[in-house]
Amino acid sequence: MALLNFRKRDVAAEAGPVNGAIEALLKDYSIEVMPRTAEKVEDFRALLPEGTRVYIAHIEGTPIDDMVATAKRLNEAGYPVMPHFPARIIKDRATLVDWIARYQGEANVDQALLLAGGVEKPHGDYDSSMQLLESGAFGDAGFKRLHVAGHPEGNRDIDPDGSMTNVDAALRWKQAFSETSDADMALATQFAFDAGPIIKWADGLKANGIDLPIHIGIAGPAKLQTLIKFAIACGVGPSLKVLQKRAMDVTKLLLPYEPTDVLSELAAHKAAHPDFGITHVHFFPLGGIKANAEWAIKNGGASGVPADLS
Repeated sequence: MALLNFRKRDVAAEAGPVNGAIEALLKDYSIEVMPRTAEKVEDFRALLPEGTRVYIAHIEGTPIDDMVATAKRLNEAGYPVMPHFPARIIKDRATLVDWIARYQGEANVDQALLLAGGVEKPHGDYDSSMQLLESGAFGDAGFKRLHVAGHPEGNRDIDPDGSMTNVDAALRWKQAFSETSDADMALATQFAFDAGPIIKWADGLKANGIDLPIHIGIAGPAKLQTLIKFAIACGVGPSLKVLQKRAMDVTKLLLPYEPTDVLSELAAHKAAHPDFGITHVHFFPLGGIKANAEWAIKNGGASGVPADLS
């Protein structure tokens, strides 16, 4: 044990000075993988802190067998797993119940992220995460934690006119549902690059009586071109200007983007306002899981130390 503790201190020392507010915000961060990206990771314990929640993104066309196998591997490595349940690719209730049973029986899963999914035309009976919640299937299975999507910059799939009308109505519905559910619920958001709109959105939710904990989506380190491509594809709104401004700066164009600035601002705001609705950081490792984990180790102090060094 003494050797492990010594190695843990070495990692912190190599990281250099750590911003205490960022370290606090990164405590219990989560990260997202896909089966094909998870396959490239030899040992998650060498990268992620013990107990890190790992979301598994279910992209259209990914076989459920691959999803469950990835969940089983992560669970056996000691990580709590939160698979996506995209409503629009789930054919019917029988399929939904089967997926839940497989995740539970084969991978010991008891939590899920429910979302509409990035599919224009539903494959079957479901169109939204609210319909999945209404099905009662997760309650029947005794799921302990359910996360639903949040959109700090809106969602043009839901509000094509750019307003927040339907998004806000959905959040009020989810808030009401959370008050009757036995499961712990939270919002897991799309990634954004500008702290200002995020803070305004989070404060606005609380002012309107929506107090679901917010797990804020943050893009991990990546090439600027990669981030712009994903930001456009995922409908990221006003904060895309942060990337475009960076692209115009020749001195930064070839440097990888790192989420230091946005997390510094969010961490400072939370330190000054302890009741701030953002409780956790959820990373989208768009530049790779290893790069994201190494950034967290360097900037997160004890909150980023991987499991095999803790």
